[in-house]
Amino acid sequence: MILEKVSSPSDVRKLNREELDQLALEVKNFLIQSVSKTGGHLASNLGVVELTIALFRVFHLPEDQIIWDVGHQSYTHKILSGRRNEFDTLRKFGGLSGFPKRKESECDVFETGHSSTSISAGLGFCYARDLKKQHNYVVSVIGDGSLTGGMAYEAMNNAAQLKTNFIIVLNDNDMSISHNVGGMSRYLSGIRTAPEYANLKLGVVNSLNKIPVIGKPLVDRLRRAKDGVKQMVISGMLFENMGLTYLGPVDGHDIQQLREILSDAKQVKGPVLVHVKTRKGNGYELAEKNPVRFHGVEPFDPATGTPLSHTTKPSYTEIFSKTMCRLGAEYPELVAITAAMPVGTGLEAFGKRFEDRFFDVGIAEQHAVTFAAALAAKGLRPVVAIYSSFLQRAYDQISHDVCQQNLPVVFAIDRAGIVGSDGETHQGVFDISYMSHIPNMTVMAPKDGWGAGHRVCHLSQWPCGGAISERNVLDGAGSVQDAHGVWEGRNFD
Repeated sequence: MILEKVSSPSDVRKLNREELDQLALEVKNFLIQSVSKTGGHLASNLGVVELTIALFRVFHLPEDQIIWDVGHQSYTHKILSGRRNEFDTLRKFGGLSGFPKRKESECDVFETGHSSTSISAGLGFCYARDLKKQHNYVVSVIGDGSLTGGMAYEAMNNAAQLKTNFIIVLNDNDMSISHNVGGMSRYLSGIRTAPEYANLKLGVVNSLNKIPVIGKPLVDRLRRAKDGVKQMVISGMLFENMGLTYLGPVDGHDIQQLREILSDAKQVKGPVLVHVKTRKGNGYELAEKNPVRFHGVEPFDPATGTPLSHTTKPSYTEIFSKTMCRLGAEYPELVAITAAMPVGTGLEAFGKRFEDRFFDVGIAEQHAVTFAAALAAKGLRPVVAIYSSFLQRAYDQISHDVCQQNLPVVFAIDRAGIVGSDGETHQGVFDISYMSHIPNMTVMAPKDGWGAGHRVCHLSQWPCGGAISERNVLDGAGSVQDAHGVWEGRNFD
């Protein structure tokens, strides 16, 4: 077993090509067996096993620093940095976190749990490195789903000013949690279908630059010719037009190709984006066929993929889903909005039934809220379903664009309260606090399934904003308090 010999990043750097390939197989098997017992994020981690191994082989951790966007794909990173024996405690109280945690290892340099942050953080690490006269490499890994978040573009725009090396690895698996949507998804699809896209190899550039007199002009001419080819093959060349050197695309499951392109990226003076094409769930057929189902899983039978626990009670999300479909049939002005979470929020069924009234805007919570405000201003009744922790990102839009205009937008806040194993980055404990003090906002917290469905119906007909926070909040009499009074609770069973 190669995996048993790996207890630190330096152990990975000692392995040869065949041993690295064997390590990838062993890590995938370990992930399947381990996560089937503890639960956790499976498909996203299986998709980056080879990429993580290549990063550990090319870079010298912890001196070099890797920042994982979102962080739910960092399991292999944890395994290779000495935490394999702790995986039976994954996502348990006092155990190993499912996300990067600085207190766990010096290889975890920045904590993440929400998306679209890694480029901003990486750029900060680069400038701090340069100010301290250090010479380590900084690598930010970001998924194509996270590129639907505007913060990533703010960071790339700022990164163009950097004169020293900064490597951005784009893990392109055509997924966020559900399938990606929008212009960036179509743009990357165009790149994926152009394998003939020619990169001018850095070794050629270095050799030509050594030729007296004609070397540099020749390199400049070749670069212009290369850029012209790029513009013909891939319209726009977004990343290079933003000031980033673009390398790829490359097969994200070929460790040798990854090693070569990452080594090339180390030679670039300035920001460089390495485009890596991966498959979510790679190496486990059930997860490859249904990556959404195996994105985040409870304990399951690895042979069949069947969850080990079953419940007959409907969840808040299921009740919300049925209520939205019922109200959608009754009210043609009702529209639904989600930020890349149609399955997780329960809006998938509404989207299938009322396709023209359902909007998945990608991982862009701020846009989702202002978009909903405009729909409401035109007389529609938007329901915005977002996880409690993620809605924090759109606080200004809730206050400025919805509530100041007193617009009828309903926020169906999923995963509110204590959510358990995902840890503090996903706990939805603040929504009542940050929503209830905003003028023109009414907050309801249903204590059971009947209350949840009833409040969606009630709020959808209000002339002002409202939020439904999924949690049990009872007063002394056992009823639910909201800004307009007391609602008597009923047992859903």
